[in-house]
Amino acid sequence: MVNYWPYKQGIYLNHEVAYLFAYIRQKFHRNLSNNTKDYMYIDILNNSVKYKLFSIVLVELEILVLDLVELNVSFQGIQILKDKIFYDLIQKVLARFLIEFTVNNSSVILIQSKKYSYIKVTLLEYQWLLEKLLIYLIFGSMCVDNYIFAFDQKHTPVKHVEILLENVMIQISNLAIFIILENLKSLSSIIEFLKRNKLCNTSYLSIRSLASFRNNLFYQNFLYLYVFQPKYIYNNRYKVWLVGHKGLITKYIYADRLQDFIQLSYLQLIIITLIELQDFIIPKCEKFLLVLVKLLLYIFINILGNGIMFLVRIIILGIDNLPK
Repeated sequence: MVNYWPYKQGIYLNHEVAYLFAYIRQKFHRNLSNNTKDYMYIDILNNSVKYKLFSIVLVELEILVLDLVELNVSFQGIQILKDKIFYDLIQKVLARFLIEFTVNNSSVILIQSKKYSYIKVTLLEYQWLLEKLLIYLIFGSMCVDNYIFAFDQKHTPVKHVEILLENVMIQISNLAIFIILENLKSLSSIIEFLKRNKLCNTSYLSIRSLASFRNNLFYQNFLYLYVFQPKYIYNNRYKVWLVGHKGLITKYIYADRLQDFIQLSYLQLIIITLIELQDFIIPKCEKFLLVLVKLLLYIFINILGNGIMFLVRIIILGIDNLPK
């Protein structure tokens, strides 16, 4: 039986929100290691630190929801203020995380988005998902348009809101660690910071392993921004991160992405054009190659068969002409 998210504000919605946060918090006791082939900035943390970071993000999200309710912000207000809400949330998560581990946070500042492909990806995708999540948590499903997701307002599964909350929590955690690492700049500073504060996953204790980790992330983010993200936008899909039974996993959800498509760069549009050409040309090439292979096999079999028959006849004639 599918449980649906409350349609409007009220006690039922409040109970569902409280239960959802409690349920997500329980999932932190599972294995939090990355169980995918993708790299994440939080991979550099050990499981206990990752647990604390996820808890901090979840608490800050709870506080954010309560503050927006207390201020009586409308859902249109959330749409207008989504950039400020997102940046403020990141700053609060950073501050609490650094205080939790008694780190001096005076030098940690937000990174300019123009300089980093990962920030571009995050701003394009996760601000929008945070906005929709807050609307679900504060106003219910009635304020989310029917065309945005794969179901109507009155039949929004609770699982869908759970997915949005888990994904936003993981992505904000990832962004927070990215900002800290970029503020530290050098590999030696990062190693010293991680070891001194006992944050590090044992897989990244050496400068070589850390350098390889950062290079892989840079390549992955670049590839995602210019290849995979345009493809997901073109297919109306979002890649989301979840806490599975054996670790962090990824899945895909449907969402209308027309506005994202409009905002794509010229290079990203070229990628989509190439994808379209690929979808058109490859099936045609496959059919052509299949026909060509069949034709070649037919010719080969006929030539081989006729050749064998001709050879057999020559042998028979030779035998008949032998002197008796």
